[in-house]
Amino acid sequence: MIFRALIFGSAAVLAVSWWMRDRLPPPAQLDAAVMVEPDQRETDRAPFKTTVAGIEYTVRPVFAYDLSGLVVSKHNADTWWDWVHKAWRDSLNVTDLCVVWGGNAQRGSYRDISFSSGEFVCYWQSSSSEAWAAFDQYAISNNHLLTDDPAIAKVLKDARVGDQIHFRGYLAEYSHHDGFPFFRGTSTTRRDTGNGACETVYATEAEIIRSGNPGWRMAFTLASWTLGLSILLWLYLAFFGKDD
Repeated sequence: MIFRALIFGSAAVLAVSWWMRDRLPPPAQLDAAVMVEPDQRETDRAPFKTTVAGIEYTVRPVFAYDLSGLVVSKHNADTWWDWVHKAWRDSLNVTDLCVVWGGNAQRGSYRDISFSSGEFVCYWQSSSSEAWAAFDQYAISNNHLLTDDPAIAKVLKDARVGDQIHFRGYLAEYSHHDGFPFFRGTSTTRRDTGNGACETVYATEAEIIRSGNPGWRMAFTLASWTLGLSILLWLYLAFFGKDD
């Protein structure tokens, strides 16, 4: 009976915490840095080469770039179903983070918007006409994040929906010639939409300003372990012992 109660109880907590762990925080919980526009400036950094996973890339910085934002959706390039990055032999692009900032962060309309990410695109939609009218279509960006630094890559890949993140580096173009010519560019304005509107950022710094929903994330982890162990112990007792 004890194990059955643990199984059903942990399953219930798991379901609720799964739903709550990536919810978007209200504006009152956002850092002041998220309320401002990204900073884009001229740069004189010359093109450079870097090697990741045995492939040499040429990176050409276009502008210096600094952004703080709320992560509303993401896509890791090494996820199992992403065959395009594998086919392109693109290991420099570690993750894509879709973020909002500025007026969108201040107004909080993002909480009534549904966000999702594909291999190269961030989508948003809403059934609320009020939220849609209040949402600034230009205060959101899908960022293709590049790095050859394992520590920075870990921060970027570990970022979750609901986290507030800051990264600094360069809007950049990059390419390689490993078996075939590969090239990827970047948007240089926040006012564009559609194909080519994503920012490609070579990150030199990255940090999580504030994690979202740490309590629910901990509850999800604990409930997962509790559920798994409870099922194993229940099965063990069912086959090899006596359940009192």
